[in-house]
Amino acid sequence: MFYKSSGRAVLITVALAQFLVSLDLSVMNVGLPSIQAALGFEAGALSWVIHAYALTFGGLLLLGGRLADRYGRRRMLLIGLALFAAASLAGGFAVTPGQLVVARAVQGVGAAALAPAALALLTATFPSGRARVRAFGVWSAMNATGGAVGVLAGGLLTQYAGWQWVMWVSVPMAVVPLGLTWRAVPTDSAGTGGRADVLGAVLVTAGMGVGVYGVVRTEAHSWTSPVTVACLGAAVLLLALFLRVEQTTTREPIIRPGLLAHRSVAGANLANLAVGGAMASAFYFMSLYLQHVLGHSPAQAGLEFVPFALGVVAGAAMSTRLGFHLPARTLLIAGTLLTAAGFGWFALISPDGSFAADVLGPSLVASVGFGLCLGPVVSTATAGAGPEESGAASALLNASRQIGASVGLAALGTAALARTGGGLSPEALTRGYSFGLALAAALLLIAAALGATVIPRRPSRAEPRPSPIAPERSSLR
Repeated sequence: MFYKSSGRAVLITVALAQFLVSLDLSVMNVGLPSIQAALGFEAGALSWVIHAYALTFGGLLLLGGRLADRYGRRRMLLIGLALFAAASLAGGFAVTPGQLVVARAVQGVGAAALAPAALALLTATFPSGRARVRAFGVWSAMNATGGAVGVLAGGLLTQYAGWQWVMWVSVPMAVVPLGLTWRAVPTDSAGTGGRADVLGAVLVTAGMGVGVYGVVRTEAHSWTSPVTVACLGAAVLLLALFLRVEQTTTREPIIRPGLLAHRSVAGANLANLAVGGAMASAFYFMSLYLQHVLGHSPAQAGLEFVPFALGVVAGAAMSTRLGFHLPARTLLIAGTLLTAAGFGWFALISPDGSFAADVLGPSLVASVGFGLCLGPVVSTATAGAGPEESGAASALLNASRQIGASVGLAALGTAALARTGGGLSPEALTRGYSFGLALAAALLLIAAALGATVIPRRPSRAEPRPSPIAPERSSLR
């Protein structure tokens, strides 16, 4: 186990890194109209400011996690943070749509390197006991708070400083954990083993990238359009080939099939898919409801997400305390059910409503539930992996949330749009947003059901790999 000082350094570094990733996933949303006006984006191309990040982040996560296991988590965290900071700085100086889209894509590459490395460091530093529960409580609070603060920061920066600061705000957010990693995080030993599974890396990255592209393009094209069907079909084929390669390859696999078969890992990731889709959709619908129906400014809408952030922190604190006495599985189920109740309450929004009557109460209920389940789902997924593949397990969990967010937002957004009947009146928009929020609540009920039926009551660690990578002993202890 790490010395206490090293443990604190790792916890602070990982929390800040996760805050950065979560903030960047939401900070752009409120600033999109200003970005469109400043850079001259066509209406159909504006969404690529979001999707360029999603494609590279989601598509490269598993590869990033495997590289962290093979070449060292500290090293990959440094590379990811440096790349993220450089892309954020360059993006703020963009003068054409293409330059900004490229910068966002490079940000996604950096995030794919740093996110699984950071979570794997946390898992290795706090393998069990009360320290692990407390560490994941801090991680979960920073994770969810970053998303809520991103909406607030995006509104304030766009309205009072300019859209460029939506990119530039990530530079100091990346430089601080970069410095902490360089100075205070101990070097972990790189893995050893067979040849790198280049074919598996290409197949999974291409499959996830094509799949995300096929989903996100449904905003402009139907699910049954030839290109969408071809993309989704190609994604299924590529991922099936990837699984086949992982089962038969003699190389060092990116994701060991035995890890995917472990009930704790599989159940937590399936639940995470549903949670990711529900949360991304709810943030999207509520941001639009506040601005398009209630007529609030970007800055005001951002401020109205503060209660949600505070509720998440409260839920994470409750999760930490309860985690000393209750299994993570129990907290996961309770948290998803409470969040589902909050989203069901959200679905009662009205076109002539108000923040106090329609948003505040549901925000508090849903946010406390989300904070309650966020740490346990991560702890469950990573506890099912051996120490030599914690990076792969962490990447898989990040990928499931990212893919769930992309697929869920596209699917629920399409359903909500259909419910509006093409109308733009407050009544029509509210009807669509309400339906989307109800579907988000249903996704969370599915997550609770998966937690209750797939995750075992007493999760056990996965079986060791046939050719294990040497665990970090001397350098991490």
